[in-house]
Amino acid sequence: MQIAIGADHGGFELKEFLKAYYKEKGLELIDLGTYSEESCDYPLIADKMAEEILTKKADMGILICGTGIGISIAANRHKGIRAAILYNDKVAALAREHNDANVAVFGARTQDKNDVVKYLDIFLKTPFSNGERHCRRIAELG
Repeated sequence: MQIAIGADHGGFELKEFLKAYYKEKGLELIDLGTYSEESCDYPLIADKMAEEILTKKADMGILICGTGIGISIAANRHKGIRAAILYNDKVAALAREHNDANVAVFGARTQDKNDVVKYLDIFLKTPFSNGERHCRRIAELG
């Protein structure tokens, strides 16, 4: 599975932490930037992520900004992207199980890095339930 990761300046430190953490676990994340704490615009990072997933260069993605809100709004503008802010165990599982979310979103200024790892692990391990009502609702999203 190919997983891309991107962050604005507010999420840079958490992005770097996650890259190192998962590399130790044998999972190399595709880094879409930003590459420093210099101020940048989160919609551009979200656009890069959408492009990676929609062109099938990545299967899933991780996006990070200060709160997770702005970058998730930007990502969800793209048809075929289902970005979900993960803030507890249940939400991390249901984002995949019911919504087939393909992008996990975090707020670097609002979440603990150890919680982020826990939620991301749940997200990555949970399959989509493929139930009729869930498929119908996802199709309605376009």
